[in-house]
Amino acid sequence: LVSFTILMASVYALTRDDLKARLAYSTVSQLSYIVLGAVLLSPVAMVGGIIHIAAHAFSKITLFFCAGSIYCASGKRNISDMAGIGRRLPWTMGAFFVASLSMIGVPPTAGFVSKWYLALGSVEAGEIAFLIVLLVSSVLNAAYFLPVSYVAFFGTEAQESPATVREIPMVTIPLVATAILSVSMGIFPGYFLALAEGVVR
Repeated sequence: LVSFTILMASVYALTRDDLKARLAYSTVSQLSYIVLGAVLLSPVAMVGGIIHIAAHAFSKITLFFCAGSIYCASGKRNISDMAGIGRRLPWTMGAFFVASLSMIGVPPTAGFVSKWYLALGSVEAGEIAFLIVLLVSSVLNAAYFLPVSYVAFFGTEAQESPATVREIPMVTIPLVATAILSVSMGIFPGYFLALAEGVVR
């Protein structure tokens, strides 16, 4: 059931043009990783699940902040309408890209640390099927996150786009901060790993 939820929520996310809807379905999939860590009954997987709570918190709040920033600056909700917006909102879309990498599980981000431990836990528990689900889900994560950044930075901006679209400092600062936390946790995971291992023990 957990595997089905992870994959189906990812597929639903892939089909959504509304950015917040895509992020919402992604949340269902990502939270299922935490359940997966508990279901495997492997200490390593449990550590991965606990770490993923923090990794997901930092990364997903960044993504939702970015969606809010885009809407406040441009009024746009649909990904198909965001072509070229990364050139107007470079900090926002840069943070979105960093958080996307964490959700996918690319080093050196927080998401890589949690997914690495979940993968090791799957092997430790002898549940290779869960490992495959984790890998397939990560590919799906890339399929629905990376096109957003690609469209934003390399898409052709609509001519009717208002010239007033620009970063809003009070909105941009928090999302850049949480994006930095997503990377910092990946580079220096020791504190969070110690906490997670303490909980498991």
